Amino acid sequence: MGMPAKATPPKTRAANQNRRPPAKLQKVDGHPPAPVTRPSTAPGPTPSPGRARFYSAICVLLAIAIFAVYYRATRNPFVNYDDQGYVVENVNVQQGLTRGMLHWALTSTDANNWHPLTWISHALDCQLFGLNPAGHHLTSVLLHVLSSVILFLLLVRATGATGRSLLVAALFALHPINVESVAWVAERKNVLSTLFFLLTLGAYGWYALRPRIGRYVLVAALFVLALAAKPMVVTLPFVLLLVDLWPLQRFSSWQPPSESFPVPQFSAWQLALEKVPLLLLSATSSAITVVAQGGAIATNRNLPLTLRLPNALYAYVMYLVKAVWPSHLAAFYPYEGIRLAAWQTLLCAVFLVAVTAWVWRARAHYYLLMGWLWFLGTPVPVNGLVMQVGDQAMADRYAYLPLIGIFCMVAWGAADLARERHIELRECVAVAGLALAIFSFLTWRQIGFWRSSYDLWAHALDVTKDNYMAEDYVGTALLVKVYEESRQRFSDEALVHFQNAVRIEPRDAISHLNLGANLHEHGRLPEAIQQYQAVLKLTPDEHLIVKSLIDQGAAYQQLGELATAEQYDKKVLAMEPQNRVALTNLGKLAMQERVQQLAASAADHPSPGAYLQLGQLQQAVGLLPDARTSYQTALRLKPEFPEARSALESLSAIGK
Repeated sequence: MGMPAKATPPKTRAANQNRRPPAKLQKVDGHPPAPVTRPSTAPGPTPSPGRARFYSAICVLLAIAIFAVYYRATRNPFVNYDDQGYVVENVNVQQGLTRGMLHWALTSTDANNWHPLTWISHALDCQLFGLNPAGHHLTSVLLHVLSSVILFLLLVRATGATGRSLLVAALFALHPINVESVAWVAERKNVLSTLFFLLTLGAYGWYALRPRIGRYVLVAALFVLALAAKPMVVTLPFVLLLVDLWPLQRFSSWQPPSESFPVPQFSAWQLALEKVPLLLLSATSSAITVVAQGGAIATNRNLPLTLRLPNALYAYVMYLVKAVWPSHLAAFYPYEGIRLAAWQTLLCAVFLVAVTAWVWRARAHYYLLMGWLWFLGTPVPVNGLVMQVGDQAMADRYAYLPLIGIFCMVAWGAADLARERHIELRECVAVAGLALAIFSFLTWRQIGFWRSSYDLWAHALDVTKDNYMAEDYVGTALLVKVYEESRQRFSDEALVHFQNAVRIEPRDAISHLNLGANLHEHGRLPEAIQQYQAVLKLTPDEHLIVKSLIDQGAAYQQLGELATAEQYDKKVLAMEPQNRVALTNLGKLAMQERVQQLAASAADHPSPGAYLQLGQLQQAVGLLPDARTSYQTALRLKPEFPEARSALESLSAIGK
């Protein structure tokens, strides 16, 4: 059974780039507006050999820490949450890096996305490791290690603050909310796009030192690769404006040049105009994504702004809560826009407005403004305000990139606070070390919940409520377990979970389909047919419709209503003319109709030969008990009938 996985940047920010900075902002630092300078021809500051070795040692220690925590992930299997569609059952990916696979990757919108680089990454894993999940997990861990190290190097190069940069990178590397992105094979697109996002920032810093067209082309090329891994990074042009604010300090009229990473300064207009080509790339990617996601997008008509806005506010607050207290992490969070009370929405809004006001008042600390806007802006493509994709209220994977902004605020804010309060360095190191140790343990434990599909979704049921998706996936995992142990295709325990899923979310077509299939295997055919018919009313997804039609045809065939069964199989062929299951079913139906005709003829004109022929046909279509009866009838009419006796003996041998 296939399971579902189941952007434009904010206009206000784009508009604000065209306004002159307020006069108050110029007064905060006590510096007069800096003149626009010509691009420097001198190279940027270069660390000394000793300093470079020191940074290298830090990178190695950071990588070792990540491997120590995440090595557990390499022992986990694929799970029943999109891993089938991305790897396990994807014949294109399993080809490896062939010409046909590359063409498919560049043109495919499978999984409701255009992300060719992600497909190529999975194909490379299949070429190297086959379907051994350990290799696929190892690649994701390596990508996470690279992103963490690059994040540290970018920050320390731009700010010169080693301790604070390391704290940001370590929080990103070891925080448990990031487990979903790293430990879930199907979410390779997240770690891959973030890696190229950070590489784009690095190239942008190189470009800022000496603005040249060749360097800008490199920035654009890396941005294209990031988009080709996951389109969520379309907000990067706006992030670059934030990076211009801090740590690069490129705004000539707002701030003095950076002392640790001196770059030429320009006016706000020039810096905004500089991002236009990248904005065009973002717009193109957004248009492709809207087309690719098609039915996965919950339209504004189905989910109006009055529901999407409360859920988005709730999600922002919950990301902050889980950043501080990372408990009750789940693979799927039920949509909260419908369930939130007005006072809860108001409380979330007040909290976010209050933090925004505080950040604005403290805007002399540029890292606060940059970090907060980074956190608010980078999830815009997936927070449901522009469009709601899927049924989740939020997702841990959506915080992977945005929380970097919060980690910067925490690291630099804590350092400033410690300096103001005269807190000693060793006390700061002890607190940071304790926090990282706790996060590392929680991350290690969270990885353990991905050790099987059942454990993953049973945990989701434990830490959330009314989670229809978790109910459905637990049921599916139980069915697989029962089948592997006993070859039985139904489970009473799984049936309860499917019934819970339909009760919680009556509009979910897949839950109805799974419930129908389980009832079908239980022999409760009329109830199963009701669930299959519900699927047809609830979804435009052709794959689900075809599956429902085939199952309904099979149910009617078992009920003996062959004409009705034939109608459903013909509907399938109208949608998929080469559908093998429907073609096979129609062949069986034709034979069953022939069986009925022969049975009627034999009843009207009984003869040993007629019943022998009837038994042979019944045996061919799988009606073994009926075939046995026909052979026995033939022998009763003619005891010395060697052909009938031989057929009966062969049938008995099959039974043994």
